[in-house]
Amino acid sequence: MLQAEPIYIDWNNSLNILDSAYKASLFVLIIGAKGTGKTTLVRKFAHMHGKELYTINFSLRTRESHLIGMQTISNGNVEFVEGLLIRSMKNGSLLYLDELNAAEADVLLRLDEALDDRRQIVLKEAGGDVVRAKDDWFVIATINPLSHMGTKELPPQLLSRFPVRIRMEYPPPDIELKIVKAHVQLDAREEEFVRKAIKLANTLREAASVEELYYSPSIRESIAFAKLIKQGTDAKVAAEVVFANVYEQWGGTEYRKVMDIITSLF
Repeated sequence: MLQAEPIYIDWNNSLNILDSAYKASLFVLIIGAKGTGKTTLVRKFAHMHGKELYTINFSLRTRESHLIGMQTISNGNVEFVEGLLIRSMKNGSLLYLDELNAAEADVLLRLDEALDDRRQIVLKEAGGDVVRAKDDWFVIATINPLSHMGTKELPPQLLSRFPVRIRMEYPPPDIELKIVKAHVQLDAREEEFVRKAIKLANTLREAASVEELYYSPSIRESIAFAKLIKQGTDAKVAAEVVFANVYEQWGGTEYRKVMDIITSLF
C-alpha cells in the first residue's frame, strides 16, 4: 500500500534526472550530507511512479542475510526467507540503499553481483537458484561524504553500477523557507523568525563544514523550529532547544558558541 505523498520541492531538478534514469534503466547514486532531503526525494519518486519501496539502511551491523535472506525452521520444515534485495528483484520494486558507504565489504560484494548488467544473483543460500530481476526493477543508493563517521570509500567497480550521480546540497535560504512553509503555515511575524532560524542553520552548517563545530543541522530542524513557534514557543527558546542543546554532547564550549549566535539573532 502506498503511503501519503511526501512533501518535496524539487529545487535542483533531481526528480527529472531520476525519471530519465529510470526510463533508461540506469541506477542512481545520490551524494550528500545528512538532512539534505535525500530520503524524501526517493520517497517522492517512488510515490510518483506508484512503485513499492524497499529500504535497506546500511551500517556495520548489516549482514548478507538482510539483503539475501536465510534458512529458517517453520513447523518443523526448513524454509528460505527472502531478504529485501531478492524480494525487490522479483517484484520489480524500487530498492533504496541508504548510506551504502557504511556497509561492510562482504555485503557490498553480494550486492555488486546483483547490480551488474545481467541483473541477477545466485542464491548459494538456497541451493544455487538464480534470481533474475524484473525489467522494471530500479535501484537508488545514497552515500554520505567521507567526512561523516562510519563511512568509507566505495569500490570503483560498485560505483560504476550507478552511472547517474546526483549531488545534494542544502538549498538556498529562500528555497529552504519555501520547504518549511510547505510543512507549516506561517504568518508574517512567524516567517521572520523562521528566516532568522534558517540564517542560524546555515551559519552552523558552514562552521561544521570547516570543522569549527561538530554538527550540521538539517532541514528537519528548520521545520521543527517553525512548528514550535507556531505553538507559541518563544523564538529564542525554540532556537535553543532545536539548534543549540545538541552541542552539549561535545561540551559547554560548543554549546556557548551556538548560544552566542542565537542571542545575536533573537
